[in-house]
Amino acid sequence: MMVVMSGDATHQDAHQVVALVRSAGGEAFVSRGGNRTVIGLTGDAELLGSIGLHRMRGVERVARTSDGYRLVSRVPGVERSVVDVAGVPIGPGTMTLIAGPCAVETPEQTLQAARLALAAGAVLLRGGAFKPRTSPYSFQGLGERGLRILADVREETGLPVVTEVLSAGDVELVAGYADMLQIGTRNMQNFPLLQAVGEAGRPVLLKRGMNATVEEWLMAAEYIAQRGTLDIVLCERGIRTFETSTRNTLDISAVPVAQGLSHLPVVVDPSHSAGRRDLVVPLSRAAVAAGADGVIVDLHPRPETSLCDGPQALGGQDVPELARAVEDAARLMGRRPARDLTGRRESGESGDLTGRRESGESGELTGGEASEDRGLVTV
Repeated sequence: MMVVMSGDATHQDAHQVVALVRSAGGEAFVSRGGNRTVIGLTGDAELLGSIGLHRMRGVERVARTSDGYRLVSRVPGVERSVVDVAGVPIGPGTMTLIAGPCAVETPEQTLQAARLALAAGAVLLRGGAFKPRTSPYSFQGLGERGLRILADVREETGLPVVTEVLSAGDVELVAGYADMLQIGTRNMQNFPLLQAVGEAGRPVLLKRGMNATVEEWLMAAEYIAQRGTLDIVLCERGIRTFETSTRNTLDISAVPVAQGLSHLPVVVDPSHSAGRRDLVVPLSRAAVAAGADGVIVDLHPRPETSLCDGPQALGGQDVPELARAVEDAARLMGRRPARDLTGRRESGESGDLTGRRESGESGELTGGEASEDRGLVTV
């Protein structure tokens, strides 16, 4: 079972629900996002259905679900979620472009890529400081130095940062720099990592595993939600099939399927799906047409010199076509480009380079916050 709280419900309202469930011998998992709170329940369903949860203050709906991903499941009659990333919306009604270099290589390369992203209409900057590579001899990323570069570029351009975290032990470090934490395809079922990012107080971009079913993908999202955050964005990035003409096969059907099963936003990564520069823009159009809430694209000022995935990165000459494709397709689908809502600048302006964020800034947990507010509540 799950309890969906209304938009004006208070923390105390949620605590009262937890207390009632406890009195009935059940367990409750409180998960909060930017625009909703959901409480997943376990225990005797018949008993929990009879204790009057639907009459409690702040409760919008009580639903029975047999899904193993009850916190992220779609509830009939309840709108899909919008995830806020440092003021940038990802969700229904908007089209959010996320762009930047696959890997942070130098300050100059990252800033140039960010300016290309702005020119394309992007409102979030992607960039990898820690790179999981198939070969141990391939470029593995700059680590914390790369995170500092991303923070500097954010200060210069105003673009919030999305970057990958590889291990549970690195979550605190990466969350100190990033506005959104990314879980890559190879880590989709790294359960300790999923639990750690769920407690980090940052929105999460969860990429689908290259060999994962949609159900397994949603189960992975549930691990994050169970630890306290509903600010999760699902990312379809292609799955491994018998086809060899592309790096992966973009499962475009996963967009409406996942949206039908879950209230979470769904974005598409055409760069890693295809592994080919010439297919990125066509697949971006297909993603928007299928109902995706956003697109995440690799950009590099000089793709031929890229240390990571150069063949799939768009260069400066490709930016106008990408911008037109995403914006035109979005408006045809009745969506508003997120740039129209955020007022992001189209070119970076000079600013102080601050690096790591101070504890307690917007979106970051402070030590005094109650565990059940952003984490797991066991009753």
